[in-house]
Amino acid sequence: MAPDLSKRVLIVGATSAMAAETARLYAAAGADLFLTGRDAEHLEAVAADLRVRGAGRVRSATLDVTDRRRCLEVMSEAWAAFNGLDVALIAHGVLPEQARAQASVSETLTAIDVNFTSGVVLLTDLANRFEAQRHGCIAVITSVAGDRGRQSNYVYGAAKGGLDRFLEGLRNRLCQAGVAVVTLKPGFVDSPMTAGIAHGPLFTSAGRAGRAIHAAIDRRRNVAYIPWFWRPIMAVIRAIPEFAFKRLRL
Repeated sequence: MAPDLSKRVLIVGATSAMAAETARLYAAAGADLFLTGRDAEHLEAVAADLRVRGAGRVRSATLDVTDRRRCLEVMSEAWAAFNGLDVALIAHGVLPEQARAQASVSETLTAIDVNFTSGVVLLTDLANRFEAQRHGCIAVITSVAGDRGRQSNYVYGAAKGGLDRFLEGLRNRLCQAGVAVVTLKPGFVDSPMTAGIAHGPLFTSAGRAGRAIHAAIDRRRNVAYIPWFWRPIMAVIRAIPEFAFKRLRL
């Protein structure tokens, strides 16, 4: 019988809008949840909400993902808390202002560190643990921005695109051990991260995104675009020849 993929769940970046909505679905099913976030007060508020919603055991740990030693400590703590994990959802990230990033090496490197390097640190540790356990699911929120570099957000897109490639290789490796690796690619989601962006018809709610994330993990999807319509949109964008794409000023 396949293991139940909703019993022991780790969520890194649990205070983000999409992650919090996903966590509520796991809580409603009575899952044990280990939550991490940078803001201790916000993290505790999320944890308290999930307890009320029916979660089993709820543990939490503050985490600055740019602190690599702390990342490894917290992964060990999460694994020990429930004697293993069934699901790990990596949901943290930051949307840099492109103009500031391209004008500053420091801003660019910070964005790459948060959106790519920290994920590699967490995933390398978790992959080894799940591989030895020989079941479970690792899911990671990247972005449709990683599908093609655009002048308006290429720093963010480069970090997410790099994470996509890392996950492809990890998926190929861990399938041999019965471990699923799910790449989650949301488009525009109404959340604090996108507060400075004019909202249009392509925006979706955090609640809808959370439901799609939960379903993709439950079904062990390889790659899930959130919502689904971003898959054909990005297929068209990827297909535009470079000589024409340069003139679009996207």
